[in-house]
Amino acid sequence: MSSYAESRPQWTPFSRYRHSLWLLTRRDLRVRYSTSALGYVWSILDPLLMSAIYWFVFTVIFERTVGAEPYIVFLLTALLPWMWFNGAISDSTRAFLREAKLIRSTTIPRTIWVNRIVVSKGIEFIASLPVLALFAVFSGAQVNIDLLYFPLAIVLQTVLTVGVGLIVAPLVVFFRDIERAVKLILRLLFYASPIIYGTTDLPDNLQVWAAFNPLSGIFGIYRAGFFAEQLNWFDVGISALVSVAFLVVGILLFRRLERSVLKEI
Repeated sequence: MSSYAESRPQWTPFSRYRHSLWLLTRRDLRVRYSTSALGYVWSILDPLLMSAIYWFVFTVIFERTVGAEPYIVFLLTALLPWMWFNGAISDSTRAFLREAKLIRSTTIPRTIWVNRIVVSKGIEFIASLPVLALFAVFSGAQVNIDLLYFPLAIVLQTVLTVGVGLIVAPLVVFFRDIERAVKLILRLLFYASPIIYGTTDLPDNLQVWAAFNPLSGIFGIYRAGFFAEQLNWFDVGISALVSVAFLVVGILLFRRLERSVLKEI
């Protein structure tokens, strides 16, 4: 009996949290694609269609003065991570309202209900990277050593997305209008972020201000592996500071509102 007890894995709070996070994330992905015939294709169809539209508009209809060649790769390197950020923040507005009964009946840390959204959307993003690789190969995009910084962009975006999600999720419980406000802000943020253009395309007096959008430095890292001139370490440093600030504020706000949220839902 004692040997059996000794052979069992010792579950630490972190390991229990990690295990629960993985179970919830896997459940989300299964539910999302279990009734879909196309499954994985849907996770890449939206950014592909958006990229095709912008590519057509800026290369066929209008004379493009922003971005770099191949433009389709330039678009995808920002659109794919944007879909991760946009989807995770949008879903975070309903993180507590969608499964209120389950949240009240479990004792696992409630941050997991935001983190599982970020992780599931992040997995979809990673699953879409082979599409980016295919377009890079067929369009003749030049790869450089800065591609090694790609994981850094994933880490910074995870920190930023979790931080914003932890702020949005509890506030929506008390102020339902925030859900609509978030949708409007995300729509504005799409055009305020270097997605269809690069920060180097902005006037000099706007480039400094653009750096305070944390997505600017993050998208610059994603693009650096194909477009070395898009990597600006000043933007990356600001993005890191702002992302960590969002995470700290998110954790503090979440802890302060957690009990009130449980009562409200």
